Amino acid sequence: GADMANTDTAALANIEQQARIDLAAAHRIAVMQDLHEGIANHFTLALPNERFLAAPYGLHWSEIKASDFIVLDYDARQLSGDGVVEQSALCIHLPIHQADPVRHAAVLHTHMPYTTALTRLQDQRLLPIGQAELLLMQHIPYDDYDGLAYDLDEGRRLAHALGDKSILFLANHGVIVTGRSVSQAYDKLYLLERAARFQILAYSTGRPLRELNPAQQEKVHRQYKEVAREGAA
Repeated sequence: GADMANTDTAALANIEQQARIDLAAAHRIAVMQDLHEGIANHFTLALPNERFLAAPYGLHWSEIKASDFIVLDYDARQLSGDGVVEQSALCIHLPIHQADPVRHAAVLHTHMPYTTALTRLQDQRLLPIGQAELLLMQHIPYDDYDGLAYDLDEGRRLAHALGDKSILFLANHGVIVTGRSVSQAYDKLYLLERAARFQILAYSTGRPLRELNPAQQEKVHRQYKEVAREGAA
């Protein structure tokens, strides 16, 4: 009875505290790696019982602490924390968490420079010109621009566009990367920006891109699957 309830409460508190630490670290590291926009963009993380963490608007990412995060539910009610969550953070992130709080536990939205530069191109696709690109490409759907994300319907549309994938290119805007944990999502976010940087640098030479042929792509995909089965990826 009471002991079990106390244990459950303590376990939930521990989960939330670790979530806060991980999410704060992601904000800080994003500043170190120039994946941020100062006080703009949003990293959020799902908690048990249909809740999620978001940073209050106005804090620079370099100063965000574990204790700063606001807890919200899926009705956008603020359950704890000081400050307010920026409107587009609610409208983008809440519906994606709600659609699949396990697969999309962490939702990272950035305008990181090289990936965002790709979204500005007529053909915004990440191309098969390296092995990291092949790993990422299978996770990416591409979305057309549909204005500012200031209502939940836009977030629901984005959640639908993302589906069971984990990287959504937002044309003329930026990117959303999701994961089952902050570390999984952030690792993908970092790899994506590196791959986009390589592609932009390759474009800048004006010389033909050396794309991997279908046989090479198939081999790499097969190797990735084997590594994943062995638990190394």
